Amino acid sequence: MPLLVSHIAAVTGAGSGIGRAIAAGYAREGARVVLLDINEKAAAEAAQEVRSAGGAADSFALDVTDRAACVALAKTIADTVGPVSILVNNAGINRRNAFTSDPDAVIKDWEDIMAINLTGTFNVTHAFIESLRATRGRIVNIGSIQSFVHVRTPNSAAYTASKHGVLGFTKALAAELGKHGVRVNAIGPGFIETPLNAQVRANNPDLVKIFLDHTPLGRAGKPEDIVGPAIFLASDLSAFVTGSIVMADGGYRTV
Repeated sequence: MPLLVSHIAAVTGAGSGIGRAIAAGYAREGARVVLLDINEKAAAEAAQEVRSAGGAADSFALDVTDRAACVALAKTIADTVGPVSILVNNAGINRRNAFTSDPDAVIKDWEDIMAINLTGTFNVTHAFIESLRATRGRIVNIGSIQSFVHVRTPNSAAYTASKHGVLGFTKALAAELGKHGVRVNAIGPGFIETPLNAQVRANNPDLVKIFLDHTPLGRAGKPEDIVGPAIFLASDLSAFVTGSIVMADGGYRTV
């Protein structure tokens, strides 16, 4: 029997990459999925793919940095789709600029990355919290290997800080919301081939090699590699799991 029947799952950043794969995976497990993305066209196309495969899907444009828009959309979804019982905070960006590079660029990186990766996770969660409490729901945050370590490549300090923050936010909410029956967990992807890093992969093979040489499984991940952990954390298979992060990094943190 499908694992997510009767659930309504909202996924941010669902127009591409990991978010798109998770939304499709949830739909295969019987959930009605609500795909949210700042790129309205991409979200609509992904929702149509879900429907074409026999699933139930709706899509909406959402800028997770806009707190008022998050609140308004949560109400719209509650009124038109139903109460969200699974929330996946996946929307995120990364930029690989050294902290000692152009000061204006470093400041913009910090502001943009924090606004989307960390404050955006707060905004969306806060907007849906009453629905999640009412349904004794599940929150799945997308962290990173950089929720623990700064990877062995030049990178933006802002991204590492933001993903440490996502893990801290996950643990804090798990401690607070457990009494309401809401479980809060995270997934820590390693190097995953997505549109977010397509340009880096194409233009910087040496950087890719650094990641792969440090990954025991010897390959980059695919968005589909994150779907299994996401289903586990959203389903009753993980009924006694909260405040945890499931690493899906090919073993990166073991060596």
